Amino acid sequence: MSAEIRFEVVKVEIPEGCNVIFGITHFIKSVEDIYEAIVNTVPGAKFGLAFAEASGPCLIRHEGTDEELRKLASETLYRIGCGHTFIIYMREMYPINIMQRLKNVPEVCSILAATANPLQVIVAETDQGRAVVGVIDGFKPKGIEGDEDIKKRREFLRKIGYKFG
Repeated sequence: MSAEIRFEVVKVEIPEGCNVIFGITHFIKSVEDIYEAIVNTVPGAKFGLAFAEASGPCLIRHEGTDEELRKLASETLYRIGCGHTFIIYMREMYPINIMQRLKNVPEVCSILAATANPLQVIVAETDQGRAVVGVIDGFKPKGIEGDEDIKKRREFLRKIGYKFG
């Protein structure tokens, strides 16, 4: 007996000046543990996060310090519709500020995207439910960097303070 499978591409809207982290987690306490990881890493963090339960009432659980981003996270995760996923929208901070801390949250299984680029989630659906097949983060490469591109990359990283010298 084979099940029918359908595919859908869900566009993740990212407001100007925001970044998004999207991943897989498990267990209802994920939403509180992820919240604590963020606020304990970035004081004054402005974010909204949502977690999709995969059993019981199957609700979108949500927390955050910014009501607009909290609502956006909840609505976006509901549209994606895949259990045991989470999404974080953040403003005035960057994924690099919290990535390592998120990876250390016991419930977090994987992080699929951390970006401000256009983001699409590829979803498969069967009679049982929906699953994330993958993500499309940004655009395909246009070429391979040359010497001038290498120079510009290195200068940019120093200009924004991520490298010294």
